[in-house]
Amino acid sequence: MEYSCIGLNELPNEILMIILKKLNNIDVHYSLQGFNQRLNQIIQDRIFTSRLTFVKWFSHNFIDLISCDTILNRFCSQILPEIGHKIQWLDLESSSMKYILCAAHYPNLFGLGLYNISEESARYLFTDEILSSGIFKNQITTLFTTIHNNNNNDDYDEMLLSTRNIFDYIFIFFTNLIDLTFYESSYKNRLPLYFADPPSHTFRSSTLLKLNVRIQSFDDCLYLLDGRFNQLHTLYVDLTSIHRPNHIQNQGNLPNLKCFSLSCKKETYHYAELIPSLLYRMPNLEELEEKRGRCHIYSYPSFMPYYGDITNNFPGGLFNYVRVVSLCDEYPFEHEFFLRIVQSFPFMEELTVINRKGQNDKQSYKSNNDSRISSVIKYSFLNELDLLNVHDDYIEEFLFDTKTYFQNNVLLRIKCESLQRVTHNFTRDITRMNCTKINELELSGEPICSDSLQEYFSYARISYPLII
Repeated sequence: MEYSCIGLNELPNEILMIILKKLNNIDVHYSLQGFNQRLNQIIQDRIFTSRLTFVKWFSHNFIDLISCDTILNRFCSQILPEIGHKIQWLDLESSSMKYILCAAHYPNLFGLGLYNISEESARYLFTDEILSSGIFKNQITTLFTTIHNNNNNDDYDEMLLSTRNIFDYIFIFFTNLIDLTFYESSYKNRLPLYFADPPSHTFRSSTLLKLNVRIQSFDDCLYLLDGRFNQLHTLYVDLTSIHRPNHIQNQGNLPNLKCFSLSCKKETYHYAELIPSLLYRMPNLEELEEKRGRCHIYSYPSFMPYYGDITNNFPGGLFNYVRVVSLCDEYPFEHEFFLRIVQSFPFMEELTVINRKGQNDKQSYKSNNDSRISSVIKYSFLNELDLLNVHDDYIEEFLFDTKTYFQNNVLLRIKCESLQRVTHNFTRDITRMNCTKINELELSGEPICSDSLQEYFSYARISYPLII
């Protein structure tokens, strides 16, 4: 690294800034801080110090970027004490968050991202004498939190209580909280909430203005609007399902609410019965006209983790929170359409394609007789791909290595006969590379009795859960 630093030191400031902006701020500080006075001055620019993110999304969960004790010790003993006064936001994983928060003085810190926290880690953090007696309680106004629930825990009541206790810790500890985002660590799950009767004196806030949650039931949504957050003006709620609620008190008007977004993972048959009456309680919503709920999909940033039934008319945009996408149309999807999808959903992990119409403008692929090569689309985070209901052209779209690049460990759902046709009975070279990246192959149709299938999908666990 010393030789790299010497090379960087010879570059003009403008070029050096361009290079460093492309790197993670954690890497910048760990590699360059203390090398010389010039580099120190550059990396202490607010671009590199205002927000430090010590976590990374990886395979359904957040991981700690400084799990190595050597790196953690250097940050806590040397780097953070020097730049702590410039830091405004920290993103931390539960295993190292307390060490980092106690490592320096952060007079300008207003935002925290706390990832993978459990009831135990929350109690450990929020009851710490140093933190609870310091300025954190008063100066943190924005909090992004993801909860890690043990999947092996079959005690649902215990999980409810655990989530509720974490909520209590948050509102007791952060006395001036204005903006709260509260999710499960995995985008696939929704938080179960527990509301005591009578209502808790701690699970409430008179300062909270904005709340963004992914929760399980419509009951939970109504409880959040029962007056416990009486200053709330923005609420984003993503539900698992909408059913008839239990009897919930305090169903009065919500005059402070200006922005309300309600999304649901599953279809509901109770929209007319439940949703209009909820909207009538919000007389000052700026997203509604004539007291009728209207679909403003593009009028505000989407926090939903899924986006379904996209057609060729999709206008584009950037949806950083979306992880699950489905495409469905009676008109063909061309190669350029998939490029637009990747650009709009850069963190997409699950993709379902439904289209029986073949492509009109099929991208050519490299061959001995044709030098044209289609632009390769990179799916950086894709780990589930459903091609059960598609024309063969779309199987080629994803399996041709001249059209698509994705990482290893992808689950593919597909029909047996379609797969055999496109791969030329598992002999085709142009589909071979992407097939080696499949680690789970779920097949529908008559089982294939051939050794060549397993040889072709050499790293895949092959199953037939979709036999019809």
